[in-house]
Amino acid sequence: MSGSESDGLFGGLFGRGAVSTGDEAWLQAMLDTEAALARAVERAGLAVAGTGAAVTEAARAYRFDRGELGRQATLTGNPVPALVRALTGLVSPDAANSVHRGATSQDIIDTAAMLLARQGLDAILTDMSAAADAAAALAGSHARTVMSGRTLLQQAVPVTFGLVAAGWLTGIDDARQELRRVRETRLAVQFGGAAGTLASLGDAGPAVAALLADELGLRLPVLPWHTDRLRIIELAAALAGASAVLGKIARDVTLLAQSEIAEVHEGAGAASRGGSSAMPHKRNPVAAVVILGCTRRAPGLLATLAACAEQEHQRAAGAWHAEWQTLADLLRLTGSAASWAAELLAGLQVDAARMQANLDAAAGLPMAERVAAELGPAIGRLAAHDLVAAASARATAEGTGLGEALLSDPVAAASLGAAGIGRAQIDAALDPAGYLGATAEFVRRALAAHQDLEAAWNQ
Repeated sequence: MSGSESDGLFGGLFGRGAVSTGDEAWLQAMLDTEAALARAVERAGLAVAGTGAAVTEAARAYRFDRGELGRQATLTGNPVPALVRALTGLVSPDAANSVHRGATSQDIIDTAAMLLARQGLDAILTDMSAAADAAAALAGSHARTVMSGRTLLQQAVPVTFGLVAAGWLTGIDDARQELRRVRETRLAVQFGGAAGTLASLGDAGPAVAALLADELGLRLPVLPWHTDRLRIIELAAALAGASAVLGKIARDVTLLAQSEIAEVHEGAGAASRGGSSAMPHKRNPVAAVVILGCTRRAPGLLATLAACAEQEHQRAAGAWHAEWQTLADLLRLTGSAASWAAELLAGLQVDAARMQANLDAAAGLPMAERVAAELGPAIGRLAAHDLVAAASARATAEGTGLGEALLSDPVAAASLGAAGIGRAQIDAALDPAGYLGATAEFVRRALAAHQDLEAAWNQ
C-alpha cells in the first residue's frame, strides 16, 4: 500500500500487506490502461511512430491532481473524462490522437480493475503460500499431539492438533487454487467502445483489442463484457472464499487461546501486542482478532458485487459504479487477512501439556463412544450406549471419572463382568491416544497434497 493508505488510523489493521487499491493505485492503473491503448493503437498503424511511448511517459500518477479529477468526476459520473483531458494536455498533438482512441470510460475503469486485481491476487497468493507452509509445519510437527476434538463447542472425541492444522492447510490450498485459477483465466481486458461494438475504429477494432490485451498481459475476451459481470463475481467469490478459510483459522485460534482453554498462543514475536487499555494482564490474540475483523466484511461485499451483476442493456446505471470501491475493499481486506494469517501461523505457539491437561480434566468422558463400542458386541449396541450414557451422567453429577462411574455401579459392573471386561480393558479404552482413527493418514494426505501442489506450481 502507499504510505497515505497504510499509515491511516486503521490502515495497519485492515490494509496490511502488499495489496494496493487506494486512489493512487486506481489512478496509475487507469493511466497504465490508457498508455497501453496508445501503444496498441500505434502498433495497429493508427498513430504515428513514437506516440505510444510519449503517452506512456506522460501517464505517471504524480503528474495528476487526484483531487481535481475527483471534483470533475461529479460532472460525468466517473473520473475518466477528466483524466483523458489532463493526459491529452501533457502530450503533443500527434500523441494526443492516440489517447483514449476507440475507448469508453468503462473500458478504462474495468481494465484498471483487472490490473488492480492481478496485483492484489499476486500479493494475496504470496501471503497465502506462506500461511500454507506454516500450517504444514504445524501439521507435521504436531501429528501426534493429542487434544480434545470439539463439536458444538463441547468436548467430543480426541483428535490431534496436527489434524486441526492439516484442516487449515487444505482449506488454504483449496482457496489458493481458486485464486490462481481466477488470476490466470478470468482477468480480461475490457475494450468495447461506446456500446460494445468498437465502431469508431472500424475494421481495426478487434486488432486493437488484441494488441491492448497483449500490452497489458491480460486475457482477450470473446467480446466486450460491459454488462456481463461474471468475471467480477468469480473474482469476488474467490476472494470471499479465501477470507472464509482465513476467518475459520482465526476463529479456531481465538477459541483455543481462551484463558480457560489456553492451548495455543500467538507467537513470542508479538510479545508487545495484545494489551488492553483497561486490563494490564491481558494478552489478546490480536492477529486472529484482526483477521476476523477483515473477513467478517467479505460476505457483504460479495453480496453487493453479486447484486450489481444485474445490469441494463449495454451500460449499467449505478450497478457498475457500485462495484469500484466494493471490489477494492474486498481485495484490500482479503490481502490484509492473508498477511496477518501468514504471521499468525508462523509464530503460533502450541501448548501440548495444556491440551493433555484439558483432556484429563474431562475424566474420560470424551472416550464414551469408544467404551460403548467395546461393550457393544457383548451386550448389544443400544444397551451399551444406554449404559455408558447413564454412567456419563453419574460421572458428571458426582465429579468422578467415567471409568469409576462404570465400575462402581452394580448394574454396569455386572454387565462388564459378564462381557469379560475389567479395569484394565476400561483403562485401555479410556486412553485418548488409542482412539484417533485415521488421523495420521489424514495428516499424511494433507501434507502430501500440499507438497504436490507446490511441486506443480514450481515446475
